Amino acid sequence: MAIEAKLVKELRERTGVGMMDCKKALLETNGDIEKAVEFLRKAGQAKADKKASRVAAEGLVVIRQDNNFSVIAEINSETDFVAKDENFINFSNKVLDCVISSQPKDVDELMEIKIDDGNLESVRKELVAKVGENISVRRFFLLNSINNVSLYSHMGRIGVITELDGGNESLANDISMQIAASTPQYIDIDAIPENELNKEREILIAQALQEGKPQEIVAKMVDGRLRKHLSEITLLGQSFIKDTDTNVADLLTASGAKVISFTRYELGEGIVKEEQDFVAEVMAQASQ
Repeated sequence: MAIEAKLVKELRERTGVGMMDCKKALLETNGDIEKAVEFLRKAGQAKADKKASRVAAEGLVVIRQDNNFSVIAEINSETDFVAKDENFINFSNKVLDCVISSQPKDVDELMEIKIDDGNLESVRKELVAKVGENISVRRFFLLNSINNVSLYSHMGRIGVITELDGGNESLANDISMQIAASTPQYIDIDAIPENELNKEREILIAQALQEGKPQEIVAKMVDGRLRKHLSEITLLGQSFIKDTDTNVADLLTASGAKVISFTRYELGEGIVKEEQDFVAEVMAQASQ
């Protein structure tokens, strides 16, 4: 049967699927646009499952504050282009809505939250079918606090939530910027596990001995190098980014403030993304 161009156009506008796939769906359903939508949604579900194996290392780190609740989440896509798409941004906002409203304990529970005549997972799969890329909700953190809380975002790629006891909004924001820029792993030395301290000391001792340093000065060298390492990985030991003559610990003390907790997300950290041979990928698609 002949399929009118305006019908193909309407189906494309409703589903966001390519013209040829829309025409095929209409042919399969004898021109019934409602059945064609259902046909494409079913096909979209299959595409979503197939694309789930592709690495999603781009996307957004999104944050929001709602009364005493502060939430941060990382939602991944395969390309930066899709991460800027309005549909992806809307989905990211829905993720934050669900975290705040339902307070799930993990991502699995989050994706089962009822939304839009389905659940968040079904919404994700529909988005995958629409944009043609794997989309995943990687992680989230929800803080419920009446303390001084600051949220900081850098271009949607780094997000920080900092909780202070005391201080003011300006100080909290400065500390969040410090965390975003300097990537501390712990608040202070007391927060570092003892086994990690021992392991770092062993490494520094081995390095000093390999340098041929006399045994009697190795201990002093190791102490000095360990102090330098700890100042870099602990927030309170770092130099303040706005005034390097002051460290963060002294800045907080002068304001009578204390850092209770911080959470820092950086987009794609820890994800190993395989390099793709673009020419080979194009050839493979052409052969299909």
